[in-house]
Amino acid sequence: MTNETITPNSIAGSIALQSISERRAWVRTQTPREVKRLATSWRFWARTDQLPPDGDWRTWLFLGGRGAGKTRAGAEWVRAQVKAGRRRIALVAPTFSDVREVMVSGPSGFLNIGEDEDRPRYEASRHRLVWPDGAMAYGFSSEDPDGLRGPQFDCAWADEFAAWTRPQETLDMLGLGLRLGEQPQLMITTTPRPLPALKALLKQAGVVISHAATDANAPNLAPGFVAAMTERYGASRLARQELEGVLIDDPEGALWTRGLIDQALALSEFEPERVVVAVDPPASATGDECGIIAAGASGQGREARLVILKDASLQARPEDWAARVAETFDALEADAVIAEANQGGDMVRAVLQAAAPDLPVRLVHASRGKRARAEPVAALYARGRVRHAVRMPALEDQMCSFGAPDQSGSPDRVDALVWAVAALTPSAASPRLRVL
Repeated sequence: MTNETITPNSIAGSIALQSISERRAWVRTQTPREVKRLATSWRFWARTDQLPPDGDWRTWLFLGGRGAGKTRAGAEWVRAQVKAGRRRIALVAPTFSDVREVMVSGPSGFLNIGEDEDRPRYEASRHRLVWPDGAMAYGFSSEDPDGLRGPQFDCAWADEFAAWTRPQETLDMLGLGLRLGEQPQLMITTTPRPLPALKALLKQAGVVISHAATDANAPNLAPGFVAAMTERYGASRLARQELEGVLIDDPEGALWTRGLIDQALALSEFEPERVVVAVDPPASATGDECGIIAAGASGQGREARLVILKDASLQARPEDWAARVAETFDALEADAVIAEANQGGDMVRAVLQAAAPDLPVRLVHASRGKRARAEPVAALYARGRVRHAVRMPALEDQMCSFGAPDQSGSPDRVDALVWAVAALTPSAASPRLRVL
């Protein structure tokens, strides 16, 4: 019926999941005209996240990964507004070329969706779309916010907001022009980036948010695209932003940034000469996570190479996290277990050696605060001395919030990381510890 692929969370998808007899019974309830109409019915094919939110809203912000179906959702929303009687529409993109190539004539653009008789014509010289019923949409570029000073509109679609040249100025001018009709509305579609204008928009009243990852639209993408991108980028900052559509920000005051950790992932073949497993025990048997970080080093002094090998942290009973430490120690053929003794001392040693009697446990006691202990380790990252063997999203998230004023939760993984690095570089990153 259509070149669109059925998706599981659409009306079409729900019908496709039915048995053959159920599907035939449903078809018999439809007239030939209705069946033909469904071929171009957006509400029939669309995923729920691609449809306008309910309620009284002024701005709909659709955050999505690359290829998540944002453009199609935007074009279909505008098409629905035209059918509802809107007559003056603004289309804003990073450049005029983007308006033409993506919003107008792209695969999901106005010239390629809907029924033929309802499609608008494009007047390139005037950057304008004209529908058969007289509705008009005007194209604008984020490079020229002043181009929006004169016109007025009853709705607008802004595409790839995070790529705009002058986002805040353009958005301000656009907002001042949305003054026709009883309820002017704006739809914004974009892959997120931590721009001040986008972060400010998220805090505004009257803004509703939808979210979709790239894999939500996988049936409509090239076969294997999502799998290939996931394999290539894993759980990196780039993947979370560009594929998952998640706004990744670096809080003010944090000791690590996403960019710094991304740089730390660059790793050639590494054969450690020394390996330690560091443990930050929880304060109670049922409380925080037990931080368990394995790290290796090769070389000595300033020439030493340090690699974080594994994050084995977990929330569990003492006997279970002790077993995890022993398993990690054996799997990596480690040389020692470094355990913080501030929370229990001899008890920590006893729990660990109950799991593995021959485990070489070295207890350490901190004489400085968490941030003071972590700062020299963060400095080693900044100098390119510490690398990560694999992506460790939970550890990375904790690192990039550590030290920020609004940090929440106990940084058990970071604490264990600090102990591991300090044990391997006692002169370069000493947290002033006492060995017990």
